[in-house]
Amino acid sequence: MREEFERLYETYHHALFQYLFYMVRSRETAEELVQEVYIKVLHSYKGFEGKSSEKTWLYSIAKHVAIDWMRSQNRKKRKWIGKQYELSERAFEIHDPSPLPDEIVEQNEDVKHVYEMMEHCTDDQKQVLILRYIQSMSIQEAAAVLGWTESKVKTTQHRAIKALKKHLGEKEART
Repeated sequence: MREEFERLYETYHHALFQYLFYMVRSRETAEELVQEVYIKVLHSYKGFEGKSSEKTWLYSIAKHVAIDWMRSQNRKKRKWIGKQYELSERAFEIHDPSPLPDEIVEQNEDVKHVYEMMEHCTDDQKQVLILRYIQSMSIQEAAAVLGWTESKVKTTQHRAIKALKKHLGEKEART
């Protein structure tokens, strides 16, 4: 088990960190969440039946860990302002207007523009773009991670690319 765990960690650690980083936009939080993912992996590895690839399984765990973290943050905020109510599972997809990470600003201008334009996409579209183009997942893998049909991934991807092109065109027209 130890060798298998170390192999999973070495193979997927960086990619899972990057995925979580794009989800939560904080290096420290992403580091903590990656550790939580691997704790869950340790506890549930014996139950992994191999119905999906281990990559898909790990990303699915990472997605749920991120959603749980976002829900807890939202509960803390609601409690602070005195509102107590439950969120639906899609509550994690609320638009986050915070700026892009510092590392993105340092990238070349074209990539920077694409990341800025992703803020104009829906949260579903951003998820698909991250999984398909940043994490290099296949349509089948992205569908498995998101719990969607392949058709929904393809449609969302198409709409995301269309939205990116539209917003990039609008930005070029303004400059």
